[in-house]
Amino acid sequence: MLAGPSGAGKSRLAERLGVPVLRLDDFYKDGHDPSLPLITDGANAGLVDWDHPDSWLHDDALAALEALCRDGKVDVPVYEISRNGRTGSRILDLEGAELFVAEGIFAPEIVPECRARGLLAAAYCLTQQPLVTFWRRLTRDLREHRKPPLVLLRRGVALLRDQRRVVAHAQQLGCRVATPDRAYAELVRLR
Repeated sequence: MLAGPSGAGKSRLAERLGVPVLRLDDFYKDGHDPSLPLITDGANAGLVDWDHPDSWLHDDALAALEALCRDGKVDVPVYEISRNGRTGSRILDLEGAELFVAEGIFAPEIVPECRARGLLAAAYCLTQQPLVTFWRRLTRDLREHRKPPLVLLRRGVALLRDQRRVVAHAQQLGCRVATPDRAYAELVRLR
């Protein structure tokens, strides 16, 4: 399981490991869902809080992870952040691989359940210097046109301020805190 702030390097590390990847961010709720939480204060007040766990389908993600462990393949959604919704689905097939990576900003929310069910080999929360994470996230989000630039900048500043809390929360839920390079070295040995 790879957790960590947006922009910390989860997707990059998952790709670098060369194993199948379950993208937990594909389990976001669609943008028109009335149960989406809103930001209540600051410059982005009134906008959907995409960094709140209630913007994510916890039970669907956990069910997909369990099915993948049990059956070796599962039908998963394809979510496009710039469109605020699912654009289709795809079959994720382990093709005999014994390990896979589940990665996303809400990964810590299912770590305790995965550990209790015997599904978890390791859980990491990736972290880097907050300014590095801020810059990587901002340049990626601008390049991918995820949201309007001013929203991305304001959101990025808020996430920069919140990074320590995000990492502490992941650690509290059972993730080992590490840089991407340290996590890579340890996970390669596990593999």
